[in-house]
Amino acid sequence: MISWQYFPKSDSIPEHLLKVVNIFKQHSEAIDSQKHKLTSNEVLLVLKKSLLDMNFKVERGSRIDDKIKVPVLFGRNGQMEKSFQVDAFHEDTGTVLEVEAGRAVTNYQFLKDLFEACMMHNVNYLVIGVRRTYRKRPDFEIVLTHFDTLYASGRLNLPLKGILIIGY
Repeated sequence: MISWQYFPKSDSIPEHLLKVVNIFKQHSEAIDSQKHKLTSNEVLLVLKKSLLDMNFKVERGSRIDDKIKVPVLFGRNGQMEKSFQVDAFHEDTGTVLEVEAGRAVTNYQFLKDLFEACMMHNVNYLVIGVRRTYRKRPDFEIVLTHFDTLYASGRLNLPLKGILIIGY
């Protein structure tokens, strides 16, 4: 079963992000974290063809040339000086997709994903796929609580149009 929440809660989810949710739903049986112990790369591999069909650029492997780099800073002559690597990127909508497994909450990887997306050039949306449960801990709910708090407090204004959290 796939669960999701879009932020800010005062906005409806954009159509292109609903398509991403549907990709997770199409593959829910294969990636269900309550049935399978897949790594984030294994989950991404299951989703890959559907994401490519939607015109996402998707990481091809673990070698440096296989990674998707999104620029952060530009140096002399407009050359990319700093970039962050992402699992998938949709250039037309400025959507970054990160799939997390065990490290999502344990190492606060979802917060690193948020920080990096906020720094990236021409990024409007962040999608984070997290396990619904990891080692009997409700990771999806924990991540939602953090984002609920972030948006409810109003103390931090993000440069993103929206954030989608998908529990798989």
